[in-house]
Amino acid sequence: MELQWIIVQPGDTLARIASAHHMTSELLAALNPEAASQPYLLAGQMLRILPGTGRRYAVQPGEHVGTIAARFGLGEDELRKGNPEITNVSDWCGRCIHIPESGGKAIVRLNGEYGFRELHRDIALLSSHFPFVETGSIGTSVMGKPLHYLRIGEGSRHIHVNASVHANEWLTTAVVMRFIEEYARAFSCQEPWYRFDPQRWMKETTLWVVPMVNPDGVELVQEGIVNQHPHAEQLLAWNTGRAHFTHWKANIRGVDLNDQFPAHWEEEAARRGMASPGPRDYAGTAPLSEPEALALAEWTRQHEFDVVVTLHSQGQEIYWNYRDLEPRESAPLSRRLAKVSGYKAVKLGGSDAGYKDWFIQEYRKPGFTVEVGLGINPLPIDQFDDICVEVGMLLAELLSYESSD
Repeated sequence: MELQWIIVQPGDTLARIASAHHMTSELLAALNPEAASQPYLLAGQMLRILPGTGRRYAVQPGEHVGTIAARFGLGEDELRKGNPEITNVSDWCGRCIHIPESGGKAIVRLNGEYGFRELHRDIALLSSHFPFVETGSIGTSVMGKPLHYLRIGEGSRHIHVNASVHANEWLTTAVVMRFIEEYARAFSCQEPWYRFDPQRWMKETTLWVVPMVNPDGVELVQEGIVNQHPHAEQLLAWNTGRAHFTHWKANIRGVDLNDQFPAHWEEEAARRGMASPGPRDYAGTAPLSEPEALALAEWTRQHEFDVVVTLHSQGQEIYWNYRDLEPRESAPLSRRLAKVSGYKAVKLGGSDAGYKDWFIQEYRKPGFTVEVGLGINPLPIDQFDDICVEVGMLLAELLSYESSD
């Protein structure tokens, strides 16, 4: 197979391009060492690709498309779509074919990075496939991106989950989106979700999800300030001249959104000791100074949530308390969530101004910060499937939980 050339488009990354052409990121980087050495790709740049070099299989004599598909856990149509140049050929014997990623009919897939463009696409697909999934926006980011929400269920118990409050924790968005899809698909097919009953969830609970609180920051982490970013000069200065932004947690104005809520904000700002914008820990000039935090707080005030969960990474821990203001059920409920997820329930002190802190202080109801995965942010994508199971079991337990109050 001969090398081909492609032209980089705005928003393209090595991981996204590699996934689109069935290559590993390592091979794409090896073919383009000059591009791999850059912090981010430039629109208009040309890259060498060797398409279809991901998982390959040499078809053996007597094998049929259906048997090969079954061997790799795929549908026959899925295998044919992964090999469009021979999809109508009846005999594949002796041919070297591409084996697509398994996943059946899954909408939410992790192909390279999962950013705002993937989220926007998947929300449209989910609402099209499952009309009972309501979608909308709670507001807009600094740069005008909608802060999407999804709603599923019609019960009287209201649960809220948010993710990607911190920019380099974008894997949490894909995780919660995968759970929504699995819930919706199981309900639609009238099947159990593991040992749980989605039909009961739908009747008894309403799940509200804001999957990406910080879309500008996520985009910055994944795509950098190349391609005429409107805030490039200021962001580079706040980042002490570094062109890499993979460590960035804040929003596009250098404010840490999880230090923005009016729960002893002044103490948290003093504890952090950050006097100006930067990649992390700057609490801003005042509580709720940032449109993303303000939108989330106002939206929360408009709803009577019984429980909230904010997904972060990493550590495999569940924080359930805040200054002894949490209700009595928070501790035993955190232990239940820890048991099903394999995480550790932790009573945390010396931290203020987070979304969970503010919710507990304001409403005296259970709130949880869940730190998923292990490692350095952004977490390795090979943890995605495991984290999906862990968080899925946690959310399933929460949806099935019957409060004693």
